[in-house]
Amino acid sequence: MPEVWWSGVLQGGYESARVAASLGVGLCDRMLCWITLGERVIRVQVGDCFQDKARAEFGCEMMHAMTAGILDGKSTLATIKEELKVRVARLSECGVVPGLATVLVGEDPGSQIYVNAKHRDCEQIGVRGMRHDLPADASQAQVEELIDQLNEDPKVTGFIVQQPTGLDEFALLSRVDPAKDIDGLHPYNLGCLVMNRPAPLPCTPLGCVELLRRFNVPLAGANVVVVGRGLTVGRPIGMLLTRRSENATVTMCHTGTKDLAAHTREADIVIAAAGVPGIVTKEMVKPGAAVLDVGVSRVNGKIAGDVALDVAEIAGWVSPNPGGVGPMTRAMLLSNLVEAAERQAGLAEV
Repeated sequence: MPEVWWSGVLQGGYESARVAASLGVGLCDRMLCWITLGERVIRVQVGDCFQDKARAEFGCEMMHAMTAGILDGKSTLATIKEELKVRVARLSECGVVPGLATVLVGEDPGSQIYVNAKHRDCEQIGVRGMRHDLPADASQAQVEELIDQLNEDPKVTGFIVQQPTGLDEFALLSRVDPAKDIDGLHPYNLGCLVMNRPAPLPCTPLGCVELLRRFNVPLAGANVVVVGRGLTVGRPIGMLLTRRSENATVTMCHTGTKDLAAHTREADIVIAAAGVPGIVTKEMVKPGAAVLDVGVSRVNGKIAGDVALDVAEIAGWVSPNPGGVGPMTRAMLLSNLVEAAERQAGLAEV
């Protein structure tokens, strides 16, 4: 189990680190718990012997005993960035500098945060970032014209049109050159996934699979239940997991599923991507299962995932939300970009 602590509110901020440091949290302490610090809820890796100290020093009370390991997307993103730096450096030796362009329509706060993070990621691995921000009243024709320009720009290895745009997003997505579609959601690229042909793969589903691999969660022969059938996660992840390289057995559940719990209780891996806060609860999970929380909603202005907190009392592995699958989506976007640069340069993958 990795030495991690994070906060659903503070996202691993100062106070959670202060609590963990004061309690002397270390790798030898295998119990995970949620503690309260004032009105904030903070999760730290802490052994039973530290509970009294937590109460005395911080007025903390244990809320849930945790036995699950953490599928830590943040630390995995950092590792993947270091790996990609090496590949980018090799490309640079050949005179190739990958370039990522982003198209953002309007000033949606969530989209702004995500695009900013993508450009920081690019800077950290040595990739050129090109940002194109358009006003909220930009027309379909204006965005399509920009897409055409990016398709033709040799400095642009790949690009994304950040959603939502408020426009015909299928038409925009279909207009992107499939070779530059690093989101992996162009109809041609999804067709390549079905046909098992080389092409950019959808970032969030690929991030889920990579996160499980990095923590050695067995996929071959695993019974996987996917909750949700959306285009960006639910449908493509089923195709990814049933490839021979993964060889999992996948059940897709959705609004028409009569007894969701009957399926999830039999699953070795649950991937919750419904966008319904707390739809997966402790009673619905098999002991020792791996549970990935992909769904993102807002409840009272705060981020809420699809997986209830008490699932970590019974699961073998859980992904935090935020801090789990989200960073892996960014990691796979970078990976798709570097792979596109290698393909375009005629270089074998390093």
